[in-house]
Order: sequence, then C-alpha cells, then structure tokens
Amino acid sequence: MKSETLKALQEARTNRLAVVLATRLGDAAEALIYADRVEGDLSGDAALVSAARRAMAIGRSETIDLASQKVFLNVYVPPARLIIVGAVHIAQSLAPMASLMDFDVTVVDPRRAFATDARFPGVKVMQEWADEAFEKMGLDISTAVVTLTHDPKLDDPALEAALKSDVFYIGALGSKRTHARRKERLAAEAGITDEQFARIHGPVGLNIGAKSPAEIAVSILGQIVEVRARRLEALAAPKVAAA
Repeated sequence: MKSETLKALQEARTNRLAVVLATRLGDAAEALIYADRVEGDLSGDAALVSAARRAMAIGRSETIDLASQKVFLNVYVPPARLIIVGAVHIAQSLAPMASLMDFDVTVVDPRRAFATDARFPGVKVMQEWADEAFEKMGLDISTAVVTLTHDPKLDDPALEAALKSDVFYIGALGSKRTHARRKERLAAEAGITDEQFARIHGPVGLNIGAKSPAEIAVSILGQIVEVRARRLEALAAPKVAAA
C-alpha cells in the first residue's frame, strides 16, 4: 500500500467517510473509491467503481473479476452510530445498550441539567441544539437518529436535519396523535413531504408492549437493528434482470 493511500484511509476514518480501496492483484495498481469521487490508478474503470460502491453500501470486502483480472475491494465504512436527541430516562437505558452492541453513541441535548457526563458515563454528550450538533458531526448512511424529548423545539429541528440526510434510521418518541401533529408542523414549517416523513419510525420502537424506560429502549434498539439488517439484505440480494 502506498504511503499516500494509507494517509487517505486514516483521514477517511477520522472524518467518518466510507471508502473502498481497490487493488488489482496482478500489478498492485490501486484506487480509492468514495461515495462522490474516485482517486488513483484505476479511476477510469466504470465497472470497478460500480462494484466498489455496491460493496461499500453492503459493507463487505470481496474479490471480484474484471476483464479477466482479479481486484480486491477492501471496504472501510464508519462504525454504526446512534445519535440520541434528549438526555431523558429512556436515553439512560438506550445509550449503554447501544454501546454494548458496538454503536458509537452520542447524546445531544442543550439542557445542561440533563446532558451531563454523570448521567451518561462512557458516552459522548453534546450540550447543544441538535441541528447545530448534527452540522458539526455530519450525518451519514451509518447513522441512526432517535428523538426522545417530546418537545418540538428540540425534536423538530433534529428530525428535519435527519430527513434531509441519508441516515439509515430515524425514530421519534410519541403517540400516534403526537406523530400526526409532528407531521403537520414539519410539512408547514420545513416543507417535509409525505414521502420524506414516511422515513420516521413513529411511534418509535417495535410493538412489544414496552412500558418502562428500559423496555422502550430495548424496543427502539431492536427496531434499529432490524432496519439495518433488512437494508443490508436488500443491498446484498442479487439483481434480477427484467425479461
């Protein structure tokens, strides 16, 4: 691996950028394929770029055959991340559960009395408004966003930002009536369409009869895992050519 390639991979990791290192096994020619650009010796191979971006979406490294030559696609994707908006009791259960499942967890809440390291040990806490925090963090396809405050001033900006990104999961706490009012607000104030709004899982979580904060946290995390697994299965499924 070239030194500049290693440096680029390290920068991608720091900035949570997905990238595929394509290496032609016959002569070690390389290319770095990002979601929006391609760099390196093999950058002109459209078939390679297409295969690399599919591998990136699935998150699985593999060796492929292109023009009778083998190319190894080494996929580097950022770890799954969960951003919890609202430092509430449910968040206190959800954050450590998600951490145990190797999610990179961040709790966002501008209310300093709630968003403290003491209440969320071992978890990154940001005492900021969600939309401002999101702008600093960046939202990507490996990210799940859950809003838990019940306060439109806190939840709505977070949902608007998430809906305008490519995060793989969006969940919002609240009853069906609350969710309907949320839809009206986001449509009127942020121009969110029905199709966009349909991405929100609300009421959030699997319907397992959860009552306590810990039970609700289990239902939310279970739904996140289910959505991620189904998405990866769909991406990995072979495409059937039209007759």
